[in-house]
Amino acid sequence: MPSLDHTQDAQDRYFMMLAIEQAKLGLYTVRPNPAVGCVIVQAGQIVGQGYHPKAGRPHAEVFALNDAKEQAAGATAYVTLEPCSHTGRTPPCALALIKAGIKRVVIAGLDPNPQVAGRGVSLLEQADIEVKVGVFTEQAEALNLGFLKAMRTQMPFVRLKIATSLDGRTAMATGESKWITGSAARADVQKLRALSGAIITGSETVIKDNPQLNVRSNQLGVPSEQVPAPVIVILDRRERLTHDLRSDYKLCQCVDTVYWRRDNLIELLKYLVSEHHCYDVLVEAGANVAASFLEQQLVDELIVYQAPCILGTKSRPMIDSNPISLAQQLRFEYHNFEKIGSDLKLTLRPT
Repeated sequence: MPSLDHTQDAQDRYFMMLAIEQAKLGLYTVRPNPAVGCVIVQAGQIVGQGYHPKAGRPHAEVFALNDAKEQAAGATAYVTLEPCSHTGRTPPCALALIKAGIKRVVIAGLDPNPQVAGRGVSLLEQADIEVKVGVFTEQAEALNLGFLKAMRTQMPFVRLKIATSLDGRTAMATGESKWITGSAARADVQKLRALSGAIITGSETVIKDNPQLNVRSNQLGVPSEQVPAPVIVILDRRERLTHDLRSDYKLCQCVDTVYWRRDNLIELLKYLVSEHHCYDVLVEAGANVAASFLEQQLVDELIVYQAPCILGTKSRPMIDSNPISLAQQLRFEYHNFEKIGSDLKLTLRPT
């Protein structure tokens, strides 16, 4: 017969996974805040649940408490991130849980935000609420990689996206590249953009491809107009995009577009965190820009959409990098891989 502790652990894992599913509902709309879910359980039954839908709106705990109403008294709350303890655009969630009479709180992981950082747990414990931390921490943190990294390091989580052939080529020698990958892969890229606070590209890409780099998918589970528009950053170190030329390019039409003319990419990434609260950054650019981010070890995740085709040696490479020995190679490990339409999506992280 399983012990009471074992039964409790299994129940905690079950309801925390449901809270994580709640958090996912706000994944594309909540930026720059983290995606958080909450489930309230009374006598083994869910009596309330909610998620944080958008910055400035109530947090997950408040929606769940409102859903539970008086049944929250004496219940257990499962929350995917430590309840906040400070007053910002909304009141502290830790105090809301206390006021509702919650008797136990299970938390996936602590919030490294200096305004929280353990204070939420302390408030709950001071109110004689039992607190358990560390249930499905890795799964919950996977929803907020950018927010958590930025709070800990003041640097964003950087994803580099590349569409390539089997032989590692991204375009013909003429620049022709539409389309190497299929429609399903291009639709999947929309999810990456929707997750991103900023999208970085190069002036070469702007001039040659005139891309939009916007979120326009109807497959996100929410209308694309509800997704906060990513800040567009154009690396223009040679100052090719002069004011009189900008009217020719779609990315230059937005007044919020950032033109970065310095060489220091670390400075840029820190600027995006501190000034624009961009915690997830997507790089969609050519071989030179991609190489710059990779060689400076600024890429947290490399995402390669590989099409089942061969373009040949005269076509353009995915990375403009030329190590002269194996000791200088850039190595990764496979984090995930899946088939999307006729293409492969490879997700890799630095070793």
